[in-house]
Amino acid sequence: MPIQLNRQDDVFILTMDDGENRMNRVWLDAMNHALDEVDAAPGSKALVTTGSGKFYSNGLDLERLVASGEAEMAAFVADDERLFARLITTPYITVAACNGHTFAAGAMLALCHDFRVMREDRGYFCLPEVDLGIPFSLGMDALIKRRLPQAVAHEAMVTGTRYGGAAAASKGIVTEATSEDQVLPTAVAMAAALAQKAGPTMATIKSRMYADLIELLSNSPGTSVPEVP
Repeated sequence: MPIQLNRQDDVFILTMDDGENRMNRVWLDAMNHALDEVDAAPGSKALVTTGSGKFYSNGLDLERLVASGEAEMAAFVADDERLFARLITTPYITVAACNGHTFAAGAMLALCHDFRVMREDRGYFCLPEVDLGIPFSLGMDALIKRRLPQAVAHEAMVTGTRYGGAAAASKGIVTEATSEDQVLPTAVAMAAALAQKAGPTMATIKSRMYADLIELLSNSPGTSVPEVP
């Protein structure tokens, strides 16, 4: 399975464990199933997501999406954006433990979390769409601009800059950068400290704070991607 879900006291740890952790239907269904389980758990809780090996997530599974045809490709992107909306409005705190490369839609996935912890010595956060010839959807555009400082969002989107952990932390892309062996423990500790805040009030605060963004992500028509060479 591409997704593993475990619990450490009040913190659920969702591990993406499928190589580059690219997003496709199997991945999306597994993510939603895992979130269903976290949502259903009573009491104090929080969620940490992480990857395995060199990757947090390398974004969309472009080859599989292109092969699926234009209609399915657009439908998948729309459903993926609805997952983003779901993550943004969880009734509990979420922390992305970026253990490795965090690219494209994988970077946007990380931005859907309340906080982000990144490995400081290796791995990059990058929005390479300008180099791939893929314009951001309205929802993705809004997500990046709402989660990043304005000047940083502009730089990241129009240049495709690759940010290492230290640079990402200094620019406000991630909350903290730390050593490889401390990425997950730091994220779990951060989540655990806020787990008691889980509940309907949390969901309402997030939903109202990001109402315009949620509207765009929840009603996305999807978008197309270019053929992979």
